[in-house]
Amino acid sequence: MPRFAASVAMMFNEWDLLDRFEQAARVGFEGVEIQAPYGESPQDIADRVQQHDLVATLMNVPVAAGAIPGREQEYRDGLSRAFDYAEAAGCGQLHCLAGRTDDARAEDTFVANLEWASERARPLGIRLLLEPLNTQDNPGYFLSGSAQARGIIERVGADNVFLQYDFYHMQIMEGYLAETVRANLDIISHFQIGGVPGRNEPDETQEINYPYLFGVIDEIGFEGWVGCEYRPAGETIAGLEWARPYGINPG
Repeated sequence: MPRFAASVAMMFNEWDLLDRFEQAARVGFEGVEIQAPYGESPQDIADRVQQHDLVATLMNVPVAAGAIPGREQEYRDGLSRAFDYAEAAGCGQLHCLAGRTDDARAEDTFVANLEWASERARPLGIRLLLEPLNTQDNPGYFLSGSAQARGIIERVGADNVFLQYDFYHMQIMEGYLAETVRANLDIISHFQIGGVPGRNEPDETQEINYPYLFGVIDEIGFEGWVGCEYRPAGETIAGLEWARPYGINPG
């Protein structure tokens, strides 16, 4: 059965950020994604993770400019800050955002930044993740396809740079989800889910057959986390009925 992590950036936002960890644990989540922890101190985030016996599965680098020429120092400063938060909370994965650019030097810039980051992440035991985003929600975003991400990962050639595969984004951009997953097993380190259209609950009101895809995740023996990075259509807990068969108890 897949292991689900609640995104405390998008779910449980009826509560302040530091209170969302308790709510996630209360309904049965064992992991959390903390995309934007930077408004709180590293220690406060770490304390909430530990207090509620959670696993911090993912954080975002705070600067979305990995592929933008001329912003290398800003991006690397953001990475250094992310390392501090990840280390404090025991988070082993950082999403390295490419940013919006059509500059011809973008891929070379991204590769150079990732090479720099991978050397610094390795002794910390941190994986760097690349996530293609759909360009309907994110016009001009540099990284928008799984094949493109794979090419960059292969160029970097580091053992700690992987693919973050979000079914929501890739349904919009590519479709053919299950076979794309099977073709990229060697580089996928993290999944994310959300309903299409709308990015709400991954339930029967949207077009992706998530029960089938969860079966595929089991079939391939994936041992990582599946992040619930979606916007609840209403109250977070009321919208968790889809997750009841997978060990989540909304009450």
